[in-house]
Amino acid sequence: MTQLRPIDLRSDTVTRPDEKMRAAMAAAEVGDDVLDHDPTIRRLEERVAELLGMPAALWVPSGTMGNLIALAGHLRRGDRFLAPQGAHVLADELGSSAWLAGGMPEVLPTDAGPGRPTPRAVLVAAGTPGPFYTLRTTLLCLENTHNAAGGAVLPPDEHAQLVATAKGARLRVHLDGARIWNASVALGVPPAALTVGVDTAQCCLSKGLGAPVGSLVAGSEEFVREARRMRQMLGGGVRQGGVLAAAGLVALDRITELTADHANATALATGLADQGWQVEAPETNIVLAAVPDLNVALGQLARIGVLALPVSGKVRFVLHRDVSATDVVDALDRIRAAVA
Repeated sequence: MTQLRPIDLRSDTVTRPDEKMRAAMAAAEVGDDVLDHDPTIRRLEERVAELLGMPAALWVPSGTMGNLIALAGHLRRGDRFLAPQGAHVLADELGSSAWLAGGMPEVLPTDAGPGRPTPRAVLVAAGTPGPFYTLRTTLLCLENTHNAAGGAVLPPDEHAQLVATAKGARLRVHLDGARIWNASVALGVPPAALTVGVDTAQCCLSKGLGAPVGSLVAGSEEFVREARRMRQMLGGGVRQGGVLAAAGLVALDRITELTADHANATALATGLADQGWQVEAPETNIVLAAVPDLNVALGQLARIGVLALPVSGKVRFVLHRDVSATDVVDALDRIRAAVA
């Protein structure tokens, strides 16, 4: 029996650097980033800071480290922070926000839609300052796009209302923008329009854009100086990291290409719905499908070479630059044949 070529829809992190990106990595100007600040990393940091509309940015190996550094900078031990239900900082970072940043998480209901809390929910959760022995809430974490909500987008007007509410309640704001590029493309606005008013933001280059490694955390000049120290404490200081930063610079040139992933996600969702799947219409590159038995469905998909992951109790398919429109048609044909 001929084994089917896998169509890997587990994540947009499975992409591999192409020849152009590998060539840029091979030719990168490098230096010891801990001692002298690698010149290519510096260029990447400056470019990302400009794209996000932030004063400065710091390269980190992963988005989890970027979020942790931001939370550690905002929280004192025992401080409570707020985040929407299913947020990555709550569910997918192994409790590092509590273990290392010392924060106490509070889940916000997503009462404005998938992945989106209302300003009212933020206000109620923030409460009012009490005596010294009461819990202190100091930070709001937002996520755009919201992974567990199916790549849901937080529009600029809702973002502005949430930030204004947080500031009125004396909360700082951190944006987990791991897929902010997808939100920017879907909304037709520059990334900086989605960071207005935040104190810090994190973005990822290895999700969708094809870089093998790397995220950045951005904020004020003072924040980034302290973040560099925290990165070193966590073992994230690198030496000739320009090899990786060069891949990130190429990745940033490909933001507009994410429209193809969004179109493929819509095509996959439409095709699954036509076959009777309970599918939510995607806003970006993530498709969530409800199934009667999650493990059975994932096993059946794996047997026909369509790879997916469980997220939020559903099957998650993620479209990315290494999956073509032809691959989507092939995946749908395999699923149809398997069901038949």
